[in-house]
Amino acid sequence: MSESERDDSAYPRRTIRPGFPHDTVKIMLATDNHIGYLERDPIRGQDAINTFEEILQLAVKHDVDFILLAGDLFHDNRPSRDCIYRVTALLREYTLGDKPVSIELLSDPDDGKAPGFSFPAVNYEDANLNVGIPVFSIHGNHDDPQGTGPEGALCALDLLSVTGLLNYMGKSDLPANDNDDQSTGLAVNPVLLRKGRTRVGMYGIGNVKDARMHYELRSNRVRMFMPHDKDDWFNILLVHQNRVKHGPQQSVPEGMFDDSINLVVWGHEHDCRIDPESVAGKEYVITQPGSSVATSLAEGEALQKHVAIVEILGKDFQFTPIPLKTVRPFVMEEIVLIDLEGNQKVDITKPMEVTKFLKSRVNALIDKANAEWDERNKASVTANEKELPRMLPLVRLKVDTTGVPEMHNPVRFGQEFAGRIANPRDVLLFHRAKKAAARGGKVVTDEPELSIDDPDMPVREKLEKIRVATLVKEYLAAQELQLLGENGMSDAIQTFVDKDDIHSISRYVVKSLNSLQKGVAAVEADEEELEEKLMQAKEQADEEYAKRKMAGKTANKAKAVESDPESVDSMMMDVDAEGSDFDEPPPTKKAFVKKPAAATKGKGKAPAKRKSKKVVDEDDEDEDDDFIEDDDEEEEELPKTKKSNRAAVLNSTTTTKKAPAKKKAEPKQTMLKLGSTRATSGRAAAGKAKGKMAEVVDISD
Repeated sequence: MSESERDDSAYPRRTIRPGFPHDTVKIMLATDNHIGYLERDPIRGQDAINTFEEILQLAVKHDVDFILLAGDLFHDNRPSRDCIYRVTALLREYTLGDKPVSIELLSDPDDGKAPGFSFPAVNYEDANLNVGIPVFSIHGNHDDPQGTGPEGALCALDLLSVTGLLNYMGKSDLPANDNDDQSTGLAVNPVLLRKGRTRVGMYGIGNVKDARMHYELRSNRVRMFMPHDKDDWFNILLVHQNRVKHGPQQSVPEGMFDDSINLVVWGHEHDCRIDPESVAGKEYVITQPGSSVATSLAEGEALQKHVAIVEILGKDFQFTPIPLKTVRPFVMEEIVLIDLEGNQKVDITKPMEVTKFLKSRVNALIDKANAEWDERNKASVTANEKELPRMLPLVRLKVDTTGVPEMHNPVRFGQEFAGRIANPRDVLLFHRAKKAAARGGKVVTDEPELSIDDPDMPVREKLEKIRVATLVKEYLAAQELQLLGENGMSDAIQTFVDKDDIHSISRYVVKSLNSLQKGVAAVEADEEELEEKLMQAKEQADEEYAKRKMAGKTANKAKAVESDPESVDSMMMDVDAEGSDFDEPPPTKKAFVKKPAAATKGKGKAPAKRKSKKVVDEDDEDEDDDFIEDDDEEEEELPKTKKSNRAAVLNSTTTTKKAPAKKKAEPKQTMLKLGSTRATSGRAAAGKAKGKMAEVVDISD
């Protein structure tokens, strides 16, 4: 989108009085840099880091007082070493130096510092560092804190903060128990700055679950510690939440923030709406810078990417959007094939003719993207700036194939454009329009597998019910799982999707198998008895899960929430938790069952392996790759007994004599102090940690 196409009608452009440089605070605004996205892609791997370097160069060029980031600096909460290395090098290159910092810190420099260390939380207050441009940032949903160690939940921003290259703000503290939760809510401590006669208060709220944020705002439990003369300050609020409604309480309403706020910087949404937008009934305005790299081939990502310079003088401010030039061009188009038969004279019944037409449209989009890049470079040359080499564009052609019997393979289709576009494998997106339910007459259908498939349900209600968590849970329930619990498996899948935790499902499967083995008696059993006992063990596990879920929602639970070695979502609290199988302590260690070295009496050799029985052999690494030996426990040799195939496997651990488990000290709840809060509390971890697996048992029918 060019500057001439920008919509200025949403909010009148404001200006400040010129001639007061010593009283004017100049800020660079950016968000959602997603460094590390597709970093192994040979074409797009460096897009995010290159644009982040351009943002830092713009900050130096425009001589800003500081940089303000609204979350998702990294694409992953465990960024690779290369990402950490590149970001650290860039911050050191562009933000350290002899340039004097002209903004004075009025709030406590130790508020939010690393516990147990003497250096302050704000880097330019440290006499050992030579900071030229301070960088302030909150965390997003991609780089949020994880774990509960002795210092509380940590994220990549904590690492950059202790190195003195970035100032991490907006790290919300959670109550230690539900009794504190009823009275504390969400505490927000400000960073108070002054330059001349202009005073700026920055209030950061890192990403929390949307349902919890909605609850805290609706219940008026977001406590912002503001100065007594807050109306004389220019107050900025940074949030990283869903702005577009995705379901009930799955977004944050725009009009629920404090009336003393002047500017809201909204992160998480990737479409660029950087011009300030007014909110009905409120004095503050909202700016949404959007992402600096396209992480999906959606329509919102095709908008021109921007950052902004905000200049503040007293209570007035002016906004200057700056287009980013290193962003890979992205063009898209949508085609309905059924409409082409008459307009374009394309026979949709002939796949080759349709494919030929689609190739012509992709070629036209490539030419359009290249023309936009050349125009951008021409403007750079006119402004005496460096010309950039042409980048391969991102092209997406959405094709509605409703009524078309046969289509070309989209992957094979894109191979023809390899070397001309950056995404040849997913250039085409085929989809079909959903058929509306017939009205009138009796509709004979089978029982719907999912609730949204109910033909009697209104379309509006269907749209409200479309939630990934609900779909996954209902789909698993329809499969009639025999060994795994539907609710726990749903939580594991949601953790895999939301947090890119590739081990969440395997951890749950291993834990469930261990739980089932404990519930099966160590006696001989035929197939029918075994099935019955397995069903009873599964029902018992489901009941325990339901009890934990209800206990998580109990408001008067006096017991403090136990810490786990690693959290799935560090921002989740009991008031909105749905419970998870990961909430209980890790399984105790079991003694390793070693295969007897000597053969049984009366036989010269060990019997050959049969299909009805599997033997765990510590020397056979190829057959039991997932087996992890516990070196801390004593090994015991036990004679083998004959059992049926499934009973032998499931009862293998129950017949094993367990070595006494070592008693470990229960981890204490970590206490994090907020400078201006009235109570201390610990960071409660939601989710189960990655524990050491004792056994992985293979079940064969």
